Amino acid sequence: MLLYNNGEKGRCVKKGNSPANSECLPWNFTARPYHHRRLTVFPRPGEVIQGWRKNLDVNKENQAKDEMNAWVILLHGLGRYRQSMRKLEQHLKSLGYSTVNLAYPSTTKSIETIAETHLARAVQVCEAQRAEKIHFVGHSLGGIIVRQYLQRHSVPADSRLVMLSPPNQGSELVDLLMKVPLYRWITGPAGQEIGTGPESAVSRLKPVGIDVGVIAGNLSINLVFSAFLNGPDDGMVSVKSAMLPEMRDFIVVPNTHTFIMRDPLVMRQVAHFLRHGRFDHGGTK
Repeated sequence: MLLYNNGEKGRCVKKGNSPANSECLPWNFTARPYHHRRLTVFPRPGEVIQGWRKNLDVNKENQAKDEMNAWVILLHGLGRYRQSMRKLEQHLKSLGYSTVNLAYPSTTKSIETIAETHLARAVQVCEAQRAEKIHFVGHSLGGIIVRQYLQRHSVPADSRLVMLSPPNQGSELVDLLMKVPLYRWITGPAGQEIGTGPESAVSRLKPVGIDVGVIAGNLSINLVFSAFLNGPDDGMVSVKSAMLPEMRDFIVVPNTHTFIMRDPLVMRQVAHFLRHGRFDHGGTK
């Protein structure tokens, strides 16, 4: 029973049947002669959505801070242009990375020359910006050039390399095509250095000092080329040839050699490896 006494609200303890015999107690009275029902207050839907948005903004802000001084150098493949890596570059930029999308003469210079001149200059750009991490993402020949560069040079700790459809063990297809003058004329010196023989550039490369993740494709639209490759392949490089003994992680995706770098799944996996040093094996579909 609640009464008002001289304008002050209090809790009343009833004595007898008459209200006059009731004693009004102040609110800070500690006695609990009867039970109170506990009420649960739920937030309004708008408050819930606002909380979710706030958490998302905080997560994005924390991720941007983590990658604020991390750079990614992207390298296209043999006979390609840096535009082929543009979509992947934009995805990494949206995650807070600074990027260098390197254009280099893939068909006129050797692998070592490209590594020691063009890639070296790109690394210097990152160093001039005091990059705390310098990551690399290379498609096909681009990944081999990074491995060549790391034979003589080092990069900051926790830097990583993601290789997309790389001929790490050499390409059986190159062994065949090197006998064709037109191929030698089109692909230049670098095109002759990625065969499977002991004298090829890839056969002489030693393990590098950073974490390496490899993504291989197993979808081919070139049945003629695939006929000369061993096992599953992407039309240019076999899955087996893409593997590397010292690689930290490895996944296979259903895509072709030509377009693997534009696959949204591949772009997410690249970003995941750069951040965590491993691929998301639960998100390969």
